[in-house]
Amino acid sequence: MPTDKQVSERAVVFLIGAVQFVNILDFVMVMPLGPDFAKGLGIAASHIGTIGGAYTAAASVAGLVGGYFLDRFDRRKALAVSMLGLVLATAVGGLATGFTTLLLARVAAGLFGGPATSLSLSIIADLVPVERRGRALGAVMGSFSVASIIGVPLALRLATWGGWQLPFFVVAGMGLLVAAGAIFYLPPVRGHLAPERQPVKPVGVLELLGRRDVQLSYLMTAVVMMASFLMVPNISAYVQQNLGYPRDSLELAYFVGGLVSFVSLRMAGPLVDRYGAFRVGTVGSVLTLLSLYVGFVNYPRWLPVPGLFMLFMLAMGVRNVAYNTLTSRVPENPVRARFMSLQSAIQHMAAAVGAFVSVQLLTDLPDGTLGGMTRVAGLAMVLTALLPPMLGVVEAKVRSKERARALAVAPAKGLAVPLSPEASPHQ
Repeated sequence: MPTDKQVSERAVVFLIGAVQFVNILDFVMVMPLGPDFAKGLGIAASHIGTIGGAYTAAASVAGLVGGYFLDRFDRRKALAVSMLGLVLATAVGGLATGFTTLLLARVAAGLFGGPATSLSLSIIADLVPVERRGRALGAVMGSFSVASIIGVPLALRLATWGGWQLPFFVVAGMGLLVAAGAIFYLPPVRGHLAPERQPVKPVGVLELLGRRDVQLSYLMTAVVMMASFLMVPNISAYVQQNLGYPRDSLELAYFVGGLVSFVSLRMAGPLVDRYGAFRVGTVGSVLTLLSLYVGFVNYPRWLPVPGLFMLFMLAMGVRNVAYNTLTSRVPENPVRARFMSLQSAIQHMAAAVGAFVSVQLLTDLPDGTLGGMTRVAGLAMVLTALLPPMLGVVEAKVRSKERARALAVAPAKGLAVPLSPEASPHQ
């Protein structure tokens, strides 16, 4: 780990996981709290997705802009600026007085949250060798599970105690502490700023976007995120209004779902390292299709709502570790933040499109239920089915590129070219 101060790989993973926990919680808590702030601010339940989509659309714009300059800075310093901006925007969200002010606050949060995500993943990819990257990313992505296990139930409980605004203020306070920890304990990450030490010449944004492996990786990212965010912003309202699940029990559903997700993420990372993204991602996609059909197309009344959350989170966790680990192998070190920033832009834009499309497909019925969930789930299933073949194509291209690079470097150093775990014959 080439850094100016010695910090263990485990400590780096923990610190980045903490950053991601706050970043993710800031985003995911808004959707379960949707019915609460909708009632408090007079917003229609079918428009909750617009609030979630505003964050993702802003994060997408920030990712596009960040792609032009993030690789010029120490990644630790850039992450600190992003986290401090996110903290301020989250606190402002708690002061919202209506739909417009809350929307603007979430836009501001997205402008800082998007780069924070891409920088976090860039730091992991820079500091953790490829043969252990799946495990590391699985651990970092476990922050999503922890946010579901602890963060979302706590946010829901805080909203019960002190109103929907209180979770925003608490998360802002947590973010300030975590940002300080990352600033003081993360090592500087400047390896990408020394071109003479890099075997690959840095490329511009347009040149990067012209590469076929990058295009396929971004298309895969868009499909995954749009499929997810057709569903995610509306789950809380769906289970309460359509399935009659009590608001007081919602914390339990997110807790058990997050617990299953945490376990699946920790298991999926090593499996991706061993068997490859295509195999593990295909299993995750099949589980996702099953959860969408069972949960939103043909829901069996005998299935408890926490069981639905468990299946959905299991599927999402396995699928997301596979595709994130694979995309981390696409860029070279000098352009990693640029690649990740543009990927973050595509992730958030696709998520915003998914959320906004779901708003168009959903209606508030006279009986208080949400109409159109079957259509939304059907579209998510079509997108999910497209993922496995894309995983296979991208993984083949990445392995070919990595082996060609190894063959080019080894003769100059008089080294043999070993097969990496990710290119072993059993895959």
